[in-house]
Amino acid sequence: MANERFDRATALILEALQRDARLSTQALADQVGLSPTPVWRRVKELEESGVIRRHVALVDREKLGLSICVLANVSLVRHSEGAVEQFEALVRASREIIECHGITGEADYVIKVVVPDMKAYDQFLQTQVFKVPGVASVRSNVVLREVKYETALPVI
Repeated sequence: MANERFDRATALILEALQRDARLSTQALADQVGLSPTPVWRRVKELEESGVIRRHVALVDREKLGLSICVLANVSLVRHSEGAVEQFEALVRASREIIECHGITGEADYVIKVVVPDMKAYDQFLQTQVFKVPGVASVRSNVVLREVKYETALPVI
């Protein structure tokens, strides 16, 4: 199902669930113009096929005291054995890293890090990132303001 083009009703279901994943089957059916049973079936198919990976709540990081957001470009030492595996293991284990992408260009990865303050970011670098032997450099860009933050993918 993930590689197929979705019919309009399925696309509407995805749009609605991206806005509010807590919608009941009935409310979702009302929004997309189908009865509840076919809507329930479509949602189950989307979950089982991996199109819907999980249902989550979006939490305001600043209200949790995570005032600093940093986009950091990380370069690895290419000839260091196991550098990629060690760095990616750190990424998976670190709660401060909320996104990581392998990229092209001058760096190997860009990571998105959230922490309470700059002291915490420095500590994060010193105690976690710089402890990985294969990390050659980290170029940090502190986010001054968030212009746009969306999690919904364009379905329609």
